[in-house]
Amino acid sequence: MSTFKAPKGTYDLIPPYSAKYLAVRDAIAAPLRKAGYGYIETPGFEDVNLFARGVGESTDIVTKEMFTLTTKGGTNLALRPEGTASVLRAALEASLHKKGNLPVKLWYSGSYYRYERPQAGRYRHFSQVGAEAIGAEDPALDAELIILADQAYRALGLRNFRILLNSLGDKECRPVYREALQAFLRGLDLDEETVRRAEINPLRVLDDKRPEVQKQLVGAPLLRDYLCDACKAYHEEVRALITAAGVAFEDDEKLVRGLDYYTRTTFEFVHGGLGSQSAVGGGGRYDGLSEMIGGPALPSVGWALGVDRTVLALEAEGIELDIPPATSVFAVALGEAKPVLFALVTELRKAGVAADISYGGKGLKGAMKDANRSGARFAVIAGDRDLAEGVVQLKDMESGDQSPVALADVVEVLRGKLA
Repeated sequence: MSTFKAPKGTYDLIPPYSAKYLAVRDAIAAPLRKAGYGYIETPGFEDVNLFARGVGESTDIVTKEMFTLTTKGGTNLALRPEGTASVLRAALEASLHKKGNLPVKLWYSGSYYRYERPQAGRYRHFSQVGAEAIGAEDPALDAELIILADQAYRALGLRNFRILLNSLGDKECRPVYREALQAFLRGLDLDEETVRRAEINPLRVLDDKRPEVQKQLVGAPLLRDYLCDACKAYHEEVRALITAAGVAFEDDEKLVRGLDYYTRTTFEFVHGGLGSQSAVGGGGRYDGLSEMIGGPALPSVGWALGVDRTVLALEAEGIELDIPPATSVFAVALGEAKPVLFALVTELRKAGVAADISYGGKGLKGAMKDANRSGARFAVIAGDRDLAEGVVQLKDMESGDQSPVALADVVEVLRGKLA
């Protein structure tokens, strides 16, 4: 056993379990690829001010949860706690908004970091797949992203999830609501930190999960009653487009995402089998974020779905993904047959067949144990006598049937059987 262990609140992805994560990432990305989203990858750390400005200085993410470091040159950096700010920064730096038709459609996958109390479904290192549509204000984009996430989850077989939907208004109507909410919050018995947060961004108080706070929020003014006509019309169009696509959702008037940059459309995917950490993903529109981080006005919308929480949701529903075995053919070389079967395995791989071979000079019994563990459908076995006759023994690992096949034909025979 190693002297070292993975840091608290993190995890290692190890075969065969890691295959689930790869399958979930692929399933979430598949609808995005078909909808014109291109892949983007950003650094694991950024200037700390990128998140302070974009995510919000009053958020728990910035005040309590960011992993920060200072370089030898004195630059303050932070491990990325979320993806949107980094992706938008990269798009602006590369001037993607100037190189073609808007919106710029991007998707990404990676690890993110927050210093939180570790518990089931909440880690200090977690994996997400995200999508951003940058540079266009259009209800159809908001609807598209919600529909694509719904398609991804349904393709995985998930059924026990709900989509919560709300509008957070914009710079025209939210200030009026902000004043009304602050007036309400000033009459509550809140702790000092929550009072400070209410003055900076009162919507963040609505997102407070503590029962003692939620109990006092009964009767708080609702944003829907303060939406301007433009925001109401925008939200109704989003709702109509989602409904027309046959995607079920629930209006949640109290839904407030935990990041400051959201405007208008906001949504969350929650799963009934995950307990208190029920959110598996979410997102919304962030029309002012580009300007917050020094860019031009670029209305945008996006989401991020948690890979680890999606895996937990699949397990909660008892869904087993159809993941093909890592190896389809396993070669067992006896005597002096190793170089020939090694060359055969290389040829099989070139032909698109997942193949492996027993290493370490094991005998027939040990090598066949390796073949069984690999999950291969077929084993190719050969010794000196087989090679002298120009054949190998092909064994069906499911039925146990075994028969000789000409060495020159084995690649085509296996491709036919595996097709």
